[in-house]
Amino acid sequence: MNSQNPEIVDVVIAGLGPTGATLAHLLGKRGLSVLVLEREPVFYGNARAVYTDDECMRVMQAAGVAPELAADMQIDTPAQWTFPDGRVIGRYWQLKRSFGWPVINFLYQPWLETKLSDLLARYPAVRVLRGRELVDFSQDGGLVTITHQATQNCRFGDGDGSRVDLAVDPAPVTLKARYLVGADGGRSTVREKLGIGMDGKNFPEPWLVVDLEMKEGEDALRHIPYFNFVCDPACPVVSCPQPGRFHRFEFMLMPGQTKEYMEDPATVRSLISRYVDPDKFEVKRKLVYTFNALVAREWRKGRVLLAGDAAHMTPQFMGQGMSSGVRDAYNLAWKLEAVLRGKAAEQLLDTYGSERYHHAKAMIDISVQMKDFVSMANPLAAALRNFIVRTLNVTPVLGKWLREGGFKPTPTYRAGSYLGLPRNGRRGVEGTLLPQPQVRTFKGKRVLLDEVLGEGFALIGLEHDPQAALSAESKQLLASLDSRFVTLYHFGGRPQGMHVQRHTPANLVEVEEPDEELVRWFKRGGHGQDLVAIVRPDKFVFALVAADQLNAALAELKQQLGWQPGLVSGQLDFTRLRKSA
Repeated sequence: MNSQNPEIVDVVIAGLGPTGATLAHLLGKRGLSVLVLEREPVFYGNARAVYTDDECMRVMQAAGVAPELAADMQIDTPAQWTFPDGRVIGRYWQLKRSFGWPVINFLYQPWLETKLSDLLARYPAVRVLRGRELVDFSQDGGLVTITHQATQNCRFGDGDGSRVDLAVDPAPVTLKARYLVGADGGRSTVREKLGIGMDGKNFPEPWLVVDLEMKEGEDALRHIPYFNFVCDPACPVVSCPQPGRFHRFEFMLMPGQTKEYMEDPATVRSLISRYVDPDKFEVKRKLVYTFNALVAREWRKGRVLLAGDAAHMTPQFMGQGMSSGVRDAYNLAWKLEAVLRGKAAEQLLDTYGSERYHHAKAMIDISVQMKDFVSMANPLAAALRNFIVRTLNVTPVLGKWLREGGFKPTPTYRAGSYLGLPRNGRRGVEGTLLPQPQVRTFKGKRVLLDEVLGEGFALIGLEHDPQAALSAESKQLLASLDSRFVTLYHFGGRPQGMHVQRHTPANLVEVEEPDEELVRWFKRGGHGQDLVAIVRPDKFVFALVAADQLNAALAELKQQLGWQPGLVSGQLDFTRLRKSA
């Protein structure tokens, strides 16, 4: 690469955190050329995020990395509110796997980030440049011109937040990209250069995070096997199990306590000794931090987009900071691919911010509410909280709501903000995430539904072939979108008998569902005969309609995508020009 003959790639991603790495996987899997710029020369290997959920593991499934990541996770761990002595006040414990994966997955971020980074080697069109920071960019309509250089100042480690100056030649390099995604964190250079402000609040309440690693050969955590919010008015505490020998504590600073006092090794030892034997652990990190609840006012300007902490900053109390960025990556990846491959007009990218903004904001709001709930320092208010939670626990309906996390925002886009038909009544499923049950193939293998649906659009017919009612125009649209066609039967409901056609209709995959959760979903959300779900590449529902309304729904899909046959040929011509540049 050089400034005289700049390279052109499909997408440049600034930042190789979980958001940037996930996006690189999703784009690489779709065959796009990607360059990731990571300002830190080496991975500094300390934990920040500790949790992800079933929605995000489904994204990792789509990225082709879920089994590798899940192998290093601690799953189905109850999350509790407890008294300081360990007695349980209330519990969040959800074992149902509506989206195909455990709801609660505790992780060790250095392991997760290392695997995500290493596995990118499977994509020859994806390159990662460490120790290179984006310093400037400009747009000229069809392309983004990007300048990056060797990092001049990098993080020395995460133990105390210190940084170090590097005596290196900047060696600036210029390249061109079709799109630039700023996944470069809360202090985003991309967001700053776009001049995009953020709305929300900075919270002054500091917390001390202490990351521990149990020494080799020790067994010292049996008494705290679960995630605990220790509801102690004198000192609210978070106790978080992690895979391997790792454990995290967080302590809320009380009035008069300073950063210097809390980070002092003697103070750290005194605090953790309330819960563990400090001689059996090594302190990996001790750091006082504050947190933010902020959302960017814009998520896109032209060919430059924001994702992850560059677009939103989430307090840690629901474990949704990293997860929100992973959701961004999935929403954005298929839309970038659709525009770049001529499957949609560029206006599709406007739905990225309109869809993700409200859901990310909802996660921020519930995280702030959880912070307020667990960090009460007033003894009377704390006693009232404890009484309310314990009362809810013994109430059948509300207790179930609490234990199953009914307070967590569902993966549902706000009405009028999403790509899809308007939601059809209170039970409408448009703009919601499709459940992912295990389904049974003809050969008797159980697989997760998304493995059948593929990476493009999909049509699922409930006990009928969704292709039967398609017009020629609809078939042309769906072929250009690499769509799949699936028939879903209730368990034991496949066609059988001597009168049944002996071969499967062309392009159709037939599955049956042993648990019938998705069968019930169809019947709750749909109206009419021969229901068909139109499912987007990110597994959100575009429409659920009767077969006689299917072509009208697909005509609306065509309009919302801005699809037309000329788009495809035009984009292919540009690609040939790009490759020859």
